[in-house]
Amino acid sequence: MTTINHYQCTGRFLIVVLTIITMNVSFLSKVVHGSFITTTTLTSTSTTTLTSSSIRRNNGWMIRNEKEEIFDRSSLFASNSNDDNTMISDINPLRRGSTVALCTPYLPNGEIDTKSLRTLLQYHVKSETDGLCILGTTGEASLLSLAERQIILDIAVEEAKHKIPLMIGVGAVNPSDVKEATIQAVNSGADAILVVSPPYVKPPQHGLVSFFIEIAKLAKDLPVVLYNVPSRTGVDVLPETIAECYIKQSNIVAVKEATGDVSRVKDIQNACNAAIAKAAANEDTSSTIKKKAPLLLYSGDDSTSTEFVLAGGDGCISVTANVAPKPMHDIMSLALQGNGKQAHELNDKLIGLHESLFCTSSPVPAKWALHKIGMIDNASCRSPLGGELRSEYHGEVEDALKRASLI
Repeated sequence: MTTINHYQCTGRFLIVVLTIITMNVSFLSKVVHGSFITTTTLTSTSTTTLTSSSIRRNNGWMIRNEKEEIFDRSSLFASNSNDDNTMISDINPLRRGSTVALCTPYLPNGEIDTKSLRTLLQYHVKSETDGLCILGTTGEASLLSLAERQIILDIAVEEAKHKIPLMIGVGAVNPSDVKEATIQAVNSGADAILVVSPPYVKPPQHGLVSFFIEIAKLAKDLPVVLYNVPSRTGVDVLPETIAECYIKQSNIVAVKEATGDVSRVKDIQNACNAAIAKAAANEDTSSTIKKKAPLLLYSGDDSTSTEFVLAGGDGCISVTANVAPKPMHDIMSLALQGNGKQAHELNDKLIGLHESLFCTSSPVPAKWALHKIGMIDNASCRSPLGGELRSEYHGEVEDALKRASLI
């Protein structure tokens, strides 16, 4: 009988392992043939590091989570209502309808009120809100540290991930800060990012194109929503600029248009169609026109959001939805179905809210309204917003809440 010593056993075991690995590599190369794999490592000045892999399959994105388990992105967001407003395409989890521009609640000492934040997120899940826009202007993002942003992101993922798409604001004056916030959002499980034109800087249109595309490339396959709000930034992102970004960068999928000008719906659609036609005529193989889904158009102005959608828009990113999430969801659903009469009838009850929630600097009135209806314990905002809503505005906001049957 032949004796097999320890080293021989070890050697044979290693041969078996290497054979299995070789077979698996061969198998994987066949699986991804005709698709593509992208592996990216992003780093910033902080300790934040991102490593992600994505595989394009026939039915949407297959994404690896932290445990390297593969799941299908196209199945993440089953509709939380009976209307057909779930995902726009296989690679875009964003929904048409009402996305709330979520407020950030604080404790009396100024720290983040994590308990109230969870309550708000659960409230929107139950109220059929179609999307969550977190860490935007209404969330006082410019007044939060990166560490505080992480607390909010972690709670949002725990409470709402796989229930409502998470759109994370990453705007800042300094592009370096935008990049750091983008990396953090991707690392934390965001489903999309919202990128505003840098405030105060007032860049030219060609500079905006370069900036938006640079951030979108950093985000890799994460959907990017451009944000145009001239009243806060001092610059209008023109329809032609939006179209250029859309045609040049595949993951730029939507725009939040906060000018209050309903005609922008057709202007942006026409600009995008013209850009597609030009690229096709020039046989521009570097563009992303092949199988490009239409750009999603979200209103960033509550007072005109119903007309915006009836004119061909896809929904709103709403301050009013903080206190009236179900009515805003219903209004947007009716408008998307082309039912203008019923949409207007519901919206008429909220007109007072649309106006009073901007009676002074936002989100000061919205947070007072949330406190009034019992959703948060403390209505204060951070400096320089001046704390709570001044008493001279209480009656206006309270009357609007009553007309909307919220108190």
